[in-house]
Amino acid sequence: MSKGITSKNEDYSQWYNDIVMKADLAEHSAVKGCMVIKPYGYSIWEKMQAVLDQKFKDTGHSNAYFPLFIPKSFFSKEAAHVEGFATECAVVTHYRLKNDGEGNIIVDPEAKLEEELIVRPTSETIIWNTFRGWVQSYRDLPLLINQWANVVRWEMRTRLFLRTTEFLWQEGHTAHATSEEAVAETKQMLDVYADFAEKWMALPVVKGVKTANERFAGALDTYCIEALMQDGKALQAGTSHFLGQNFAKAFDVKFTNKEGKIEHVWASSWGVSTRMIGALIMAHSDDLGLVLPPMLAPIQVVIVPIYRNDDDFNNITAYVNELTPKLKKLGISVKYDNRDSQRPGFKFAEYELKGVPVRLAIGGRDLENGTVELARRDTGEKKTVNQEGLDIYIVQLLDEIQENIYKKAFDYRKEHITVANTYDELKDLLDNKGGFISAHWDGTPETEQKIKEETKATIRCIPLDNKLEDGICIYSGKPSVQRVLFARAY
Repeated sequence: MSKGITSKNEDYSQWYNDIVMKADLAEHSAVKGCMVIKPYGYSIWEKMQAVLDQKFKDTGHSNAYFPLFIPKSFFSKEAAHVEGFATECAVVTHYRLKNDGEGNIIVDPEAKLEEELIVRPTSETIIWNTFRGWVQSYRDLPLLINQWANVVRWEMRTRLFLRTTEFLWQEGHTAHATSEEAVAETKQMLDVYADFAEKWMALPVVKGVKTANERFAGALDTYCIEALMQDGKALQAGTSHFLGQNFAKAFDVKFTNKEGKIEHVWASSWGVSTRMIGALIMAHSDDLGLVLPPMLAPIQVVIVPIYRNDDDFNNITAYVNELTPKLKKLGISVKYDNRDSQRPGFKFAEYELKGVPVRLAIGGRDLENGTVELARRDTGEKKTVNQEGLDIYIVQLLDEIQENIYKKAFDYRKEHITVANTYDELKDLLDNKGGFISAHWDGTPETEQKIKEETKATIRCIPLDNKLEDGICIYSGKPSVQRVLFARAY
C-alpha cells in the first residue's frame, strides 16, 4: 500500500492535508469551503462528543436545540456581538425557487422575506431571546443549557477541520443570579475542556484568559485552552466566556431575586468544535500517518490473520472469536480484519495510516506456540507476546500508549516555551524556533496590534497560573507586571 504522505518536515501543511484525506477522515465537498466528514473521521467526533456530553451532564447541564436561522434584527440588539460576526454571516433573503420557463431554476423575486434570516454563526442571540420566556424567578436559576449543532461562518481560506465555512460544535449557554456564579461556571467549563484535552486527547494545554483584542465578541472575559502543534504554531482548542449582563440586557432577561427585586441575569457561554480533530492530527501524527490516543481511537485493537490455507484461517478465527469478547468486556474496541481481498502487508500499512494503537498478527505457527505478534503504533515497536493473559496485557498497554503520546506532546511543548526579553529576540524565535514565547507586554491593545501586524504573532493568552513579575514591554519599553504567551497560530 503506497501511502504517498508528504514529510511534515518538507511541507507541514501538505502533510496535514495528506493525512486527513488518506486516513479517510474527511474530504472537500461540492460546496466551496465545506467538508464531508467521512465515517472514520466522524467516529472520532462521536467519541469526543460522548465523553464531553457526559461531562456536561455530570456538571448539571441539559441538552436542547435552537433554530438554525436567526432574525437579522436579533443581531442589532448586541452591538459588539454583531460587529464581531458581521463579515462572516450567511444571509437568507428569499424562501422559494421557480422555473423561469426556459428550463432554468431561479430565485423567485416575489418570494423575498420580510426580514432576512442569518444562518447561525453562534447562537447567543436566538437563545437569549428564548431565555426571556424561561426565566422569571431566582427559582429558575441557574439555567444550564448545551446545544450540539452546526454553525456557518463564511471563510475565505479554509482547511479541513481547522477552518471551514460550516462546522460541528457544541455551545453551552447559561444564566445565573450573580456575577460570581457566572464566572465560576465559566472557569468550571474551562477546566472541563482542559481535563478532556489532557486525559482523552493526550494534548497538554495552557489555561489562560484572552486579551481585549482577542476575546469573544460581546464577552467581558474569554478564557481559553491553548495547545501547541508540531510545527510550532498554537491552536486554540476551546473557549469559555463570561458574558456579564450584556445579552440579558439586550434581550430583557430578568428575574425576581430572593428579596423581591428585579434584576438582569448573568451569563456564560462556552464551546469546542470539530477543530479538535485537527488538533489531534497535528499534535500527534507522523510521516507514516495518523497517531491516535487509545481513549479516542475508533478501533483500539485490530487483528490480522496470516494463513496459508482454510484450516489455518479457521483455527485463527476460532481463537479470535475467543479473544474478542474478552477484550470487549474490558471496554476495548476490536476489529478482526478477515478480508481475503487484501494481503497482510496492505492491512498493516492501512491500520498504521489510520492510527490504530495496537495491531495483532496471528499465524498458524503463533497458534502452535501460544503467541501473537504485537505492534504499537506510537513507537512502531513489534514483539512476540503470550496469548495467556493477553487481554489484561493489552489493557495495560493501551494505558501506557496513552501516557506515552501525552508525554511526547508535553515534552515538545516544554522545549518550545521560550523566554524573550527583547523584541528582536521575539522575532528571531518566531522565525527560527516557533512555539510559545513568554514575554512582557504593556497591556495596551495598540502595542498588541502593532506586534501582530509586524510579526503575525498574537497574544495567545495570559496564563492563569502566571506569577506577577515586574518587567519592561518588549515593544514599547513601558512597565509590565507579568509575561504573556505570544505565538503564531492557526
